[in-house]
Amino acid sequence: MYKSTQRIQEEDSELSVSELLERANSNLIRSDDDPILTGGDIAIDSEAERNADPCTSRGCMWGKWTDGKVYIPYYIASHFSSREKAIITRGLESFSSFSCIRFRPSRSSDRDWLSIESKNGCYSYIGRRGGKQVVSLARQGCLYHGTVQHELLHALGFNHEQTRSDRDNHIKVLLQNVQSGMEHNFRKIATLNQGTPYDYNSVMQYHKYAFSKNNQPTMLPIPNSNVSFGNAKEMSRNDIARLNTLYKCSRLKVELEKAALMAKAATLKKEALLEKKQGLRLRRKNLKSRQLWLLQMLNLRFCKGLREQMLHKRKMNSPSYKKGSQLW
Repeated sequence: MYKSTQRIQEEDSELSVSELLERANSNLIRSDDDPILTGGDIAIDSEAERNADPCTSRGCMWGKWTDGKVYIPYYIASHFSSREKAIITRGLESFSSFSCIRFRPSRSSDRDWLSIESKNGCYSYIGRRGGKQVVSLARQGCLYHGTVQHELLHALGFNHEQTRSDRDNHIKVLLQNVQSGMEHNFRKIATLNQGTPYDYNSVMQYHKYAFSKNNQPTMLPIPNSNVSFGNAKEMSRNDIARLNTLYKCSRLKVELEKAALMAKAATLKKEALLEKKQGLRLRRKNLKSRQLWLLQMLNLRFCKGLREQMLHKRKMNSPSYKKGSQLW
């Protein structure tokens, strides 16, 4: 039975991005129209690209405008529901909060753009390719905030953490536990690393059992094998730092924009609290008015009752009333 995106997300809330991607892309029946995948979710044009970093070899960065921002056009396919589009849009817009990257809706005049579609699994090409560039986010399995960020980072030019050129100093790959035919997913690439340390918490780091054939680890951190890794659910600070370094985002501008956004958020929060307090005060005022009216009514009724009792008592004690009573 088909499950809603919301229900599936609630059930999968404890899974890392790596686990979600591996599950979504496992046991897929691929057709001739599907691109070749390496690393589990990286699309390539030919087998020759498995041993190279196509982004480094051909240059793949998206251009920067005179205002210091990198505008990347995108199109979201109409087959996504409004809720699914909201998940994708949230992932796209998250980049503007910590970098100079600005994803914007595509126009007919755009030469290069990302076409976000529900294809066969989750995948993306590395870096800018030119023309229409598909980013696949299958409706069943790929629509999570972290997976959207992961695939967009590929489109921006980033590879997986475990394929870094210096990875042997930080993790040990256990090929004896890797599924047959999946060994290529652990080949090193001549990455630049942007002067940042190896990040076990990167959203691009796969979990320790990735592509395992026997439920044994395929990767172990070194020198401390007990270090936790591959559990990210969204981009880490190092992911953000690398992105800003690669695209030479002005830290000052980014910090100013971030501060402005935070200030705006704080203002909106204060306004909301003020409105809430004002509403509460108004309700209290109305309540007090109603209580005062009720007390006044009670007082009137009480006074009226006392007056009636006094009149009745006077009547009972009057000589004419007593005389009349005796006659009766």
